[in-house]
Amino acid sequence: MKVLVSACIMGTNCKYNGKNNKNLAVINFLKDKEVISICPEILAGMKIPRPCAEIVNGIVVDENGNDVNSEYNKAVSMALSKIQNEDIDLVILQSRSPTCGVNQIYDGSFT
Repeated sequence: MKVLVSACIMGTNCKYNGKNNKNLAVINFLKDKEVISICPEILAGMKIPRPCAEIVNGIVVDENGNDVNSEYNKAVSMALSKIQNEDIDLVILQSRSPTCGVNQIYDGSFT
């Protein structure tokens, strides 16, 4: 089984604040699987740490009010390009992330 996983879940310090979202339950689940660990922000060369970013009215902006939409779109495009020819069976992504967010993203209020 081939599984795509957000790198922060695997313990890579790639979050905006330089930390991770390491999840031991996921890591243990993946022990006998083929894992593709990915962080769109790292692929796009974004610095770590970097200002927090959220989606506001469909546009990604950082906590300082800067429009960083093009950088985040580039990050997603690079990630999709990297995995487009992979036969992935399962995807485990980090909720609330501006690039990986699944089920929920931050609302743009930076609260």
